[in-house]
Amino acid sequence: MNIELVGLAVLCDDPRASAEWFAEHFGFTVNVDLGWYVNTQNAQHRNLSLDFVHRDHESWPDALRGKAVAGTLIAFLVPDVDAEEKRLREAGLEIVLPLVSEPWGQRRFQVSGPEGLFVEVLQMVEPDPRWMRDNGLAEG
Repeated sequence: MNIELVGLAVLCDDPRASAEWFAEHFGFTVNVDLGWYVNTQNAQHRNLSLDFVHRDHESWPDALRGKAVAGTLIAFLVPDVDAEEKRLREAGLEIVLPLVSEPWGQRRFQVSGPEGLFVEVLQMVEPDPRWMRDNGLAEG
């Protein structure tokens, strides 16, 4: 399979507000706005698309229509997670997981987004050699 674009469609009450939140805080651009459907793409990564669709719209299958988003986390890998945490905290976003360095080689934090979404921002760091060894991920 040759995947040319990765997209996520989110059920929501206010597609425009959700799209604008991602535009303001994460560099997405609104491309199409039909009211009930708003498409965004990331300015730096044109192969990354987030769509926001009104939860009651007829385009959703019956199994999804009217449902709320639950348990959805979108992750963005960045070169400087500390700078991003500072920027988003100063912008007033709710930090739901404070900055933490994980032994498996990630430094990350999470914010609460619109419509029940959560966003994780992370940076790859050196993993803890002992943790890697204890979990069978390194020789020694």
